[in-house]
Amino acid sequence: MAQFPLAAIVSCIDSRVLPETVFDQGIGDLFVARVAGNFVNDDILGSLEYATKVAGAKLIIVMGHSGCGAVKGACDGVELGLLTGTLAKIMPALDAVQGDYTPRDSSNPEFVQAVAEMNVRLTLSQLRERSAVQRELIDRSEIGLVGAMYDVRSGVVTFLD
Repeated sequence: MAQFPLAAIVSCIDSRVLPETVFDQGIGDLFVARVAGNFVNDDILGSLEYATKVAGAKLIIVMGHSGCGAVKGACDGVELGLLTGTLAKIMPALDAVQGDYTPRDSSNPEFVQAVAEMNVRLTLSQLRERSAVQRELIDRSEIGLVGAMYDVRSGVVTFLD
């Protein structure tokens, strides 16, 4: 039996953020790649290339969420085994957030939200830059690429500009 999911989603491993539930989709409707902090690496990029170029998904969504523990850990400089390297992938977002956020750590929910949103935006850029396959599909308008934020309290998904 073939599979023909309409979209591929990169999201966080957070147990409150299940893309199939968030988007009211069932078995076979979505390809989902989950990693703490919803970033891309070569394995996820290769999986997305399969999802779009081979299996025909027409949309990639990179979805962050409110109160992300991985983002909070990056904001606080947490070091813990292999998690240290995972959180390092979020550091560019932390560094890119401009503005007068005081303090610049997980005790400031506005800062955490700004970092989470920036992380989605940077992940979208990396996906385009690092995958020639995705870039070609996007440039030909064969697939769409969007960023989103999920609010764990309200259940609302907001799509980023």
